[in-house]
Amino acid sequence: MSRLISVKQIESTSKVPEAEHKIQPRSFSGFYRRVRITGGVVLFALYFGVAWLDWGGRQAVLWDLSAKKFHIFSATFWPEDLVLLSGILLICAFGLFFLTVLAGRVWCGYACPQSVWTWVFLWAERVAEGDRSKRIKLDAAPLSVKKIVRRGSKHGLWLLISLLTAITFVGYFTPIRDLVGDLFTLEASGWALFWVLFFTAATYLNAGWLREKVCFHMCPYGRFQSSMVDADSVVISYDAERGEPRGSRRRDAMPASVELGDCIDCQLCVQVCPTGIDIRDGLQMECIGCAACIDACDSIMDKMGYARGLVRYASERDLKGGKTNLLRPRLVGYFAFLVLMIAVFAWGVASRPLITLDVERDRGMYRYTNAGEVENSYLLKLTNKDNSQKYLIIEVEDPLRVSTTGPLGVVVEAGEKVEVPYSVALPASALNAGANDIVFQISTLHGEKELITETSTFLAPSEQ
Repeated sequence: MSRLISVKQIESTSKVPEAEHKIQPRSFSGFYRRVRITGGVVLFALYFGVAWLDWGGRQAVLWDLSAKKFHIFSATFWPEDLVLLSGILLICAFGLFFLTVLAGRVWCGYACPQSVWTWVFLWAERVAEGDRSKRIKLDAAPLSVKKIVRRGSKHGLWLLISLLTAITFVGYFTPIRDLVGDLFTLEASGWALFWVLFFTAATYLNAGWLREKVCFHMCPYGRFQSSMVDADSVVISYDAERGEPRGSRRRDAMPASVELGDCIDCQLCVQVCPTGIDIRDGLQMECIGCAACIDACDSIMDKMGYARGLVRYASERDLKGGKTNLLRPRLVGYFAFLVLMIAVFAWGVASRPLITLDVERDRGMYRYTNAGEVENSYLLKLTNKDNSQKYLIIEVEDPLRVSTTGPLGVVVEAGEKVEVPYSVALPASALNAGANDIVFQISTLHGEKELITETSTFLAPSEQ
């Protein structure tokens, strides 16, 4: 009995403002927790697994900054494809806007890396130190060997998770197999080691120490959420009409018999909240939409024999007895724009040229050949973005009047960029004074005659 009383006393002292005491979320179970765990497992599997996948003899997803190539499975993007990569960010942004108008901060509660890693760190903390009441008791206990061992175990797990996270993250920018091998043999470069340590520290601090403070003070999402959520947004809500007035009662007591609402004021919805808020105070900036309070409240309603849904996903209009309107102009507009951007991005990726040609004219002026023709020199930069080798034929428009010095064709391997010196000579009589246009044509040995063309400048004497 004394142990139960002491635990109850410790828990009662924890009901203080978040600014004064560390938030210690209580473990719980329920439908939304299972959904979140399932989603977290999928995200973790993707994050840690995709880095080790091979695709065509290379790492499937690799942002190779040194080679200025970005590999995403079968697609290879180059710096000139930056517009397409920027399109991905725009799609993500408008997808987030759409989700916010539809269901508030559902992204934060289920898929945000800060939230997912925080849940994992909370699991590690629970493994090392026990559930909420034990952690609160351990915080209040004086320093001892037991406390040092438990705290050391927790921080050891945190650092291990942080290190694995950092190695995987850096492994998306440098081949992960080489990186891991170099780290184990102590042959990693200084920069690789720096970034692994940097992201280890960042993960450890953000998910272990800062936690909800990142959502409160560093992430702007919670602040602009209020300007996007409307009366029809389906967010986590407390049904005050049904729950008030709140108060404790016997388990077999019906609310009407004690002149109370369904809320028994057990504080469980507050204790399970990772940001320490009371959802009964209404929608707040600090709410990340994780639905932990829904699971906790539903479990209490089941024990009391009341209907579930005192805390639930609902719109403001629904709580007032109306019907939620999903097909409202703003939501439809965001959805239409999102679909349009996805379509434009898909079209851009599918239609982008896989062979590119950049022509740089030599900075020097023209010169005369022994045959009396005017000659200009160029550097042809050929890039093969395809996944197969290409034999490219180089030609200049109007070949009957043009003399060229350079290869007739060149082999360009998959994902390779080659530079080809090239000279073009034209009779002076065929040129205008000053600058003239000249068109280079690139075709494949087996394919279109004009796979790509590029216009450059041909300089001639200003006076003929």
